[in-house]
Amino acid sequence: MAHPFKISIETAVLNDLRNRLQNARWTNPIDNDKWEAGTNETYLKELCAYWANGFNWNKNEAYLNSFSHFKTSIDGTGIHFIHEKGKGANSMPLLLVHGFPDSFIRFLKVIPLLTAADENGFSFDVVVPSLPGYGFSDIPDKPGMNQQRMASLFTKLMKNELGYSEYMVHGGDWGSSITEQIALNDEQHVKGIHLTDVPWYHLFTIAPNELSAAEQKYLQAGQQWSQTEGAYAMIQSTRPQSLTYGLNDSPVGLAGWIIEKFYHWSDCNGRLENVFTKDELLTNLTIYWATQTIYSAINLYYEAGALLMQMSKSKDIKKVAVPTAVAQFPKDMIPAPRDFAARFFNIQQWTEMPAGGHFAAMEQPTLFANDIRQFAKEL
Repeated sequence: MAHPFKISIETAVLNDLRNRLQNARWTNPIDNDKWEAGTNETYLKELCAYWANGFNWNKNEAYLNSFSHFKTSIDGTGIHFIHEKGKGANSMPLLLVHGFPDSFIRFLKVIPLLTAADENGFSFDVVVPSLPGYGFSDIPDKPGMNQQRMASLFTKLMKNELGYSEYMVHGGDWGSSITEQIALNDEQHVKGIHLTDVPWYHLFTIAPNELSAAEQKYLQAGQQWSQTEGAYAMIQSTRPQSLTYGLNDSPVGLAGWIIEKFYHWSDCNGRLENVFTKDELLTNLTIYWATQTIYSAINLYYEAGALLMQMSKSKDIKKVAVPTAVAQFPKDMIPAPRDFAARFFNIQQWTEMPAGGHFAAMEQPTLFANDIRQFAKEL
């Protein structure tokens, strides 16, 4: 059974973190104002100085603990999750699934928006788990923790642990792949799914000569993105262990690796703090650091690699029958055209957002929450 869980990072861990930050060895700066060569050193030094000398973890930890946290064991894996009940007379259970390189904090801003009752007394019971190997969920102790396995665990969380007979699911990044698997394997209980991106492996399941003009353009954009932005995924899916020795040992290295993704994948217009505060960025980083989960988080790419290859080569690609909504945020990595998404999902709502990027629930929480509410009304 699930039991209440409180986040509490030991003082010794925080003191060690501060010491490592204060004794970091830095590279020689180069002209990298637009972050084209990676994380800008001037900003990284500023962020890490604040992490060491100004960031108040205890204050941010208290904010995290203002939500209702729980932990349970499902099939031998400890799963951490937030469970906030809706305040309306009628509430729909809603599972929110995050991805990389964020954590459950992706959804903190939208929880109060979704649990609030609307004019008709409708709200959501919101469930936000940490993926296995992320945050305060257990680090897998054996191979095979891929998106299908995670989907199975979260399905059991919603049905067996929390007792919901029907529910909605939202996912972004890895969350979109996990959400797709939940919908495929628990069709009778999933009321609808909401995505902010179409799982990228579908790019490789259709012969190029069968693609429409819009899909051809999408494929070309994906190829270009892989050349300029996708090296991280190749490293993480082929040599995760070599990379994470350094990231787990150096908080500056960890920050440099993760912050770059927040910069390039968000609608920040060249300045991270247009959309994220330092405290938000560092709360996410401190969770990775204190739980020592950067290896297990990155290892999901390695675990998923074989499964994705198998799925992309299959000639029997299943289409999700569950009603699906897609919210496209303009600065997300590679927004897919609707006709491509419709090959794999039962599209019932399609929204082209005016602003926002990959971390939509953090960047544009009101747009994000309203889109889910609109979809729920249609359902």
